[in-house]
Amino acid sequence: METAAIITLVILGVLLILFIADVFHIVTTSILACLALVVSGVIPFGLAFAGFSSDIFFLITGMMIVGNALFATGVAQVAGKKIISIVGTNERIFLLAIILMCLPISAFLTNTATVAMMLPVAAAATAASGGKFTKKNTYMMVGLASVSGGALTLVSSTPQLIAHEILQNQGHQELGFFDISIAGAPIAILIILYALFVAYPLQKKLLNFPEVTEEPPTAGAPGDVNPEEKKSVFKMWVSAGVLVFCVFGFIMGSILDNWLTPGTIALIGATACVISGCMTQKQVFQKLDWTSIIVIGCSFGFANALDHSGAARYIAEGAVGLLGDGVTPWLLGIVLVFIAMVLGNFMSNTATAALLIPIAIAMALALDYNVTHMALIVAIGANISFSTPLASPALTMTLQGGYRFKDYIIIGGLFNLLAFLAVIMVIPLIFMLV
Repeated sequence: METAAIITLVILGVLLILFIADVFHIVTTSILACLALVVSGVIPFGLAFAGFSSDIFFLITGMMIVGNALFATGVAQVAGKKIISIVGTNERIFLLAIILMCLPISAFLTNTATVAMMLPVAAAATAASGGKFTKKNTYMMVGLASVSGGALTLVSSTPQLIAHEILQNQGHQELGFFDISIAGAPIAILIILYALFVAYPLQKKLLNFPEVTEEPPTAGAPGDVNPEEKKSVFKMWVSAGVLVFCVFGFIMGSILDNWLTPGTIALIGATACVISGCMTQKQVFQKLDWTSIIVIGCSFGFANALDHSGAARYIAEGAVGLLGDGVTPWLLGIVLVFIAMVLGNFMSNTATAALLIPIAIAMALALDYNVTHMALIVAIGANISFSTPLASPALTMTLQGGYRFKDYIIIGGLFNLLAFLAVIMVIPLIFMLV
């Protein structure tokens, strides 16, 4: 193994220990890890902090501003009261409702865009519930449900699209639109059951940090004659319209290849909120969740280090190489899912799929196994990383709920194990049905 790969694994190992032990704030630890990767010569500064110029970074930042504008203008509070009037004040029922909204949306949009849209909904309901709903009991489940929905269709996440493209380019059987649903549907059902009957009581027992509450809106109520309050009604319509624009933009982006990127759409929406007076520039910076933003930016550095140093490749090739030539298709599938799942908790599922799928195809050809099956199995494995807030921007965004790193390991990690076991059981179905 090359020196850079060893250094990367050591740094990320120390990073994980610091995260779990909660020695420093998660932001401080993340920045220190990126700096260590630069100082040690593993990757240049530009790669270590490349996440701060990525499209996903601006998507998340922009949608945070749009979400905060919905609160500042009073739209979120109105929406929250409407939700409560429909689902009542039982937090479990609310949790079920919001998961059932996340799953179909993330089946056709990116899970990051889904979380960006759904967190303001969750925040609105918690603010209007009078303490009956809490962010710490709902935010992480929004992230887990949205990531789970990424394994429902061919277009719901990038790993299966990468598998589809590689198979197509190499002349193999391509993936069907719902092939990945063989594993995605059971995981979607599992997250519903897990959230309601396992995670909910577990969170109430373990998450004892104080709840972060939203400030009440400063705008007046609709219908009054005061000029300032009439102005606030205009702002309410503008902020609501911005959200609709963003949702429409995300949908069009999933349909049209040459459409604006999600980050561009989110920034247009955020800028519109400021120009229209829905939020002042000062409010924008005061209300942003800087913890989530900085951790998201740094997480790309960790992924770049694993990729650039060759550490991820050594892990993948080494683990698969240990199996030998006599490995059965089922055991090979289990190992590929496990490697993809583990790597996906520290680097993007896109990078994980791009790294592992060619290895899986080469193994399948050498052993005379079905190439499409193995590529699909890797795509599934890349979609079931739930154990850390670094696993995907969708989970990193839920840090706004006030969670610690170890909360994800316990609550997300348990679901990760259950999802892994579920995938193991459906691998034989993949061999029969795909």
